[in-house]
Amino acid sequence: MTMNQQVVIAGAGPVGLWLAAELRLAGITVTVLEPRPERDPNSKALTVHPRTIELLASRGLEQPFLEEGLHIPSGHFAVLDSRLDFGLLETDFPFTLALLQSRTEELFEIQARAAGADIRRGHRVTGLTETPDSVTVHIEGPDGPYDEEALYVAGCDGTRSTVRTSAQIPYPGDDFTVLGFLGDVVLDEPPPGVAFSRTGIDGLLMIVALPGGLHRIVGTVPSDVRTDWPGDLTLEELRANVRQVTGTDFGLHSPTWLSRYSNTSRQAESYVKGRVVLAGDAAHQHMPAGGVGLNVGVQDATNLGWKLAATIQGRAPAGLLDTYHDERHPVGADLLEHTAAQTALLSAFTPDGQRLRSLLSKLVAEQPELSRTLGERLSGLHVAYDAPTADAHPLTGRRAPNLTFTDGGDTVFALLRTGRYVLLDLRGLRDDRDDRGTSLATAEDGTLVGSLAGPFVTRTGTLTGDHAPWAHVSAALIRPDGHVAWATEEDDPGKLAAVTRGALDRAALTGADC
Repeated sequence: MTMNQQVVIAGAGPVGLWLAAELRLAGITVTVLEPRPERDPNSKALTVHPRTIELLASRGLEQPFLEEGLHIPSGHFAVLDSRLDFGLLETDFPFTLALLQSRTEELFEIQARAAGADIRRGHRVTGLTETPDSVTVHIEGPDGPYDEEALYVAGCDGTRSTVRTSAQIPYPGDDFTVLGFLGDVVLDEPPPGVAFSRTGIDGLLMIVALPGGLHRIVGTVPSDVRTDWPGDLTLEELRANVRQVTGTDFGLHSPTWLSRYSNTSRQAESYVKGRVVLAGDAAHQHMPAGGVGLNVGVQDATNLGWKLAATIQGRAPAGLLDTYHDERHPVGADLLEHTAAQTALLSAFTPDGQRLRSLLSKLVAEQPELSRTLGERLSGLHVAYDAPTADAHPLTGRRAPNLTFTDGGDTVFALLRTGRYVLLDLRGLRDDRDDRGTSLATAEDGTLVGSLAGPFVTRTGTLTGDHAPWAHVSAALIRPDGHVAWATEEDDPGKLAAVTRGALDRAALTGADC
């Protein structure tokens, strides 16, 4: 047995496929193992949130999603009557996209295969054997069992993750107390519009139109507030639940998928253990409230990909891979908290519970700032990572918006498509040279980036539009995942050269000379 790949990924769902593409972007050899011989036609997820669309745009993959997905300019928190206005969000994509998970997986797989990932369907991971220098993945394939040796294995294999279990990573949490039902069916008399919702003391229901003449029905009723599993959902139970909440069954028939979901809540204690890393549902399980699960998983993979690649290639600063856990574990904990809060409201079927829902709905309608805050949390735009030092610039750790420049050239998202760091000189082309005629390493035009070289993309320019937090920034370093690694408002050329060199050194971006 020889090591012919650097990373083995268990799971060819959206998270595993996105991680594969991220690693290939950095030149890492990748094998993806998926037990299902074919892509699952049943789509658990439908929603692509604004932050995820930003990540797609940062890799040049947004167009098919924007063209095929249904644009919805609002979101919901616990299906309150007042929806969250995504038009208040500061992003190029102030909407969610409704797109079947099966299509998202297909687009991600096309991207990963085009980048050179080896994707094997019908191959199931059965266990791991780890040594200080590598990890051997035990696999059951169509032709029998075999092993693959790699430097790292990534568990993107769902809530029942074999990778997580084999690595003996604890997965503590709470068992379910509330169930939900889901049915993809034909409706002879569908409600008007693309989406319909009804809530009340008798239950909660949402209906969304799907491609191919189907509608998805999801909801919960008072009898679903329970701790025992009642068995598989039947068409008769679905019909009775819909009638209970709405007074009609909309002529539902011909189900293609019937399922239950729950508010089981768990989180892996560690996202990184030795040569094992976890992402997506393998790292966190929660109620699918707000349609955020796929999105948080893709954002996990975006944070992990460049760090794992840099670690493997020996160009990472000390402890970089550990920061994946340090940054994303709190995001997972926050995810569990706000989905649990939504579950409490979703299942508030008492008269007092309905009054609480009514009050919160009024506050969302009357307080745009509350709508914005909840929208930022739901969309993933609020995520900011801790700065390494107390005196770091306030932008450090925050996501960079799609900054545009007066010269009309590449935007920040376009620059990020290489998967490398982006160094910005935001002083434009003005002459910042001192009386001795020197600037940041004697660049002839007085700019910072003109004199630097290294494994990063450089951009000089003056910003367009109203980017208030960036108004006085003279230089910034943006990570491959779109978060700000460093920023400064220093305008003295000599000092700016020194602090820029320090930022590049801390990021281990060797080859810079300023």
